[in-house]
Amino acid sequence: MRRSPGGVIVAALAVAAAAVAVVTQPMSASAATSGPYAWKNVRIDGGGFIPGVVFNPGEKNLIYARTDIGGAYRWNQAGQSWSPLLDWVGQDDWGHNGVLSIAPDPVDTNRVYAAVGMYTNSWDPNNGAILRSSDKGGTWQQTNLPFKVGGNMPGRGMGERLAVDPDHNRNVYFAAEGGNGLWRSTDYGVTWARVANFPNAGNYVQDPADANGYLAQNQGLTWVTFGAAGRIFVGVADQDNPVYTSADSGATWSRIAGQPTGYLAHKGVVQGDYLFIATSDTGGPYDGTAGEVWKYRISTGTWTDISPTPVADRYYGYSGLTVDEQHPGTLMVATQISWWPDAIFFRSTDYGATWTRAWDWSSYPSRTKRYTLDISANPWLDFNSTAQAPEESPKLGWMNESLAIDPFDSNRLLYGTGATLYGTTDLTRWDSGGTITIKPVAKGIEETAVLDLASPPSGAPLVSALGDIGGFYHADLDTVPAQFHDTPSLGSNTSLDFAELSPGFFVRVGNADAAPHIGISNDGGKSWYQGQQPSGVTGGGTVAVGADANAVVWSPAGTGVHYSTTRGSSWTASSGVPAGATVESDRVNPRTFYAYAAGRFYTSTDGGATFTAQSVTLPATGRLHLKAVPGIAGEVWVAGGTGLLRSTDSGKTFASVSAKVTEGITVAFGKAAPGATHPASSWSARWTA
Repeated sequence: MRRSPGGVIVAALAVAAAAVAVVTQPMSASAATSGPYAWKNVRIDGGGFIPGVVFNPGEKNLIYARTDIGGAYRWNQAGQSWSPLLDWVGQDDWGHNGVLSIAPDPVDTNRVYAAVGMYTNSWDPNNGAILRSSDKGGTWQQTNLPFKVGGNMPGRGMGERLAVDPDHNRNVYFAAEGGNGLWRSTDYGVTWARVANFPNAGNYVQDPADANGYLAQNQGLTWVTFGAAGRIFVGVADQDNPVYTSADSGATWSRIAGQPTGYLAHKGVVQGDYLFIATSDTGGPYDGTAGEVWKYRISTGTWTDISPTPVADRYYGYSGLTVDEQHPGTLMVATQISWWPDAIFFRSTDYGATWTRAWDWSSYPSRTKRYTLDISANPWLDFNSTAQAPEESPKLGWMNESLAIDPFDSNRLLYGTGATLYGTTDLTRWDSGGTITIKPVAKGIEETAVLDLASPPSGAPLVSALGDIGGFYHADLDTVPAQFHDTPSLGSNTSLDFAELSPGFFVRVGNADAAPHIGISNDGGKSWYQGQQPSGVTGGGTVAVGADANAVVWSPAGTGVHYSTTRGSSWTASSGVPAGATVESDRVNPRTFYAYAAGRFYTSTDGGATFTAQSVTLPATGRLHLKAVPGIAGEVWVAGGTGLLRSTDSGKTFASVSAKVTEGITVAFGKAAPGATHPASSWSARWTA
């Protein structure tokens, strides 16, 4: 993060009010202070998976969306945008930005609940929690759970796992993962207890042998929904026993007789006398090669296979499932994964007896479509692609686990993909042979994984390095860019830097599955060309550019630290610094570079050719962020586990910036305060009052 001359600060920060502070201050005691900063999101619109969209059936236009890493959102009808609800989540509980499920109360529509937690393996140190709000997500209270919740784990698109009993809305159910069973609150989410007599905690595990545990968890229970008074249905990640029911408000439970087996029920939706389920052979969201759609007539206890596609032609499972509350018997279902040539949506107006498709084959490879897809609001959704028929760019979607028809408006449909949220407001044209218009509906949803940011003293106010979609050149922070970094495409971009005294020169690096792993720009990050790389590179690592653009130091994954004096067209191994070190450049002296690894600080004064270990000892484990100060040679700051440290002699010695800081998280520098010469410092940290 750096503040541009125009006064813009850009940051990716997680801030908890009690434990973590973000401080922006001048470095001169005599400098004039300015007013408070006004923070708002840089616009990308989406950028990641939307696993859940939920309309509150009790109030028109009250809609919630959940993301796997980017929190939860509430729809703003007047502004046609989404308002973030969990931006208060901080460093100590960062995993609560992963939202496994969200449940609005259909009776007291001010109430809403969220099950939060990001990983159930060791990556997230905290247990999950149930959040509850009585003001539509404006403020929240929290009940901690005795187990982890996986908002970014396999199976996260199934659901909704949280549900409010519409007949007794003080009762809230949570279908938990990890073999933890069914949980219930009888006091509006304040306290929770396991439903002891629920008979099946699930048994589906994607990969029991996965060493890091990400694929090795039991995906548990998958959804809860309600029928007529006293009737509850629960989905279970058990291919032999996917659906259970209670006819007495949860006093007793039983496996529904005659149910389909062999698949997992991703979704369960009740309309009148029918329970509809969409199934797939895996928990998703990235895979799924077979599945079925069934309806269960509650009054007669009979099951009917209503799958839209014959088994012989099916190469996908089903997931996204919704019904039209205004027109009984009208329902839609989406392919859980149909990577090629595109997702398929199916629609029925006769309880699944017959179906029509969003697109059909005409004369291969051509398709006829019941939709047009207008991405003019978010043009980067074409993924910089010129796909060849039968594929198209942009795609209709993928990872389509969320599909929802507005219960008050048959014409409005919202659905999530792996990149954004789409919607239409003329859905019923489908039934009369017309063409519906689908557009992105993601304004306000910002869920990218921010891995590095740069705000040079001239040019664009922001150039970013992001997970999955690479990053953007933002000429205007309030405008969605036309495309993300491309040519070369580096997958998740892990680091980028520019020459402080020649800011048109940029280098970015990333984790592409194969070469290239580096891109070079001579126009401030607007356009790029492929750089060369040392042998053995497998990932981006970190990169630093000398102040005058005549040296670049790169610490990639797969090999040791290297330097280039040819703007990335050739590389030589550096000496004196270990592989995997984090690298940074001095912002004034073009020959000075810094590095950190395993508690040691290293300095190079010959453009990265050789590094010397300093005698100072820094934190050996945990997060550490180092940043050199623009305009001042030799000044470098370190935010780490022992606090916030500052060196003014190129790393030979460090002193604490404040004794109150117990742990530094990030540090950056911006435009000097009025009357000051030293750049303002901006840092986030844990500190004591």
